[in-house]
Amino acid sequence: MDMTNIAIAEKNLTQRGFLDLEVDPTLDLFEEIERLKKEKNAIILAHYYQEAEIQDIADYIGDSLGLSQQAAKTDADIIVFAGVHFMAETAKMLSPSKKVLLPDLKAGCSLADSCPPHLFRKFKEKYPDHVVVSYINCTAELKTLTDVCCTSTNAVQIIESIPEDKGIIFAPDINLGRYLVKKTGRDMVLWNG
Repeated sequence: MDMTNIAIAEKNLTQRGFLDLEVDPTLDLFEEIERLKKEKNAIILAHYYQEAEIQDIADYIGDSLGLSQQAAKTDADIIVFAGVHFMAETAKMLSPSKKVLLPDLKAGCSLADSCPPHLFRKFKEKYPDHVVVSYINCTAELKTLTDVCCTSTNAVQIIESIPEDKGIIFAPDINLGRYLVKKTGRDMVLWNG
């Protein structure tokens, strides 16, 4: 491979989010990826929304939480997470000794991005006695400001488990938050995400 092309691709990595390099058209990508997975003791986790070609090469396909749980169970040394930032961060939290790679550094989630931790920290300061419940689809940094993380499946149970005299802040998904207010009858402070 031409070192000039590699240098250009590395220079553009921040802008593009991936190394934009020509791939030898005679290379059997499926075979090469399988070879590298064995050589590096790696697995590929792919979210349901990934393209079929990525799902075909993946070791596990699922939702964000299920994939992170698979990451925690694996004996692999390297986890390639075909998803978005918060998913790879969650996998790393559950598997701190493993190397977690995100193939596209620009793979973001508008919901996770809607709650910048530095702004949420200030928002949270207005309600010092409230419990913070965050939907799992949030950044690792937001999780550090959270008392309890929930999924869409267990969110009602989580809210109902908090004593009625305790205020609740819910972030970052305002729509899930509104549903939870309606379903549980709890008056919660909702982040507008």
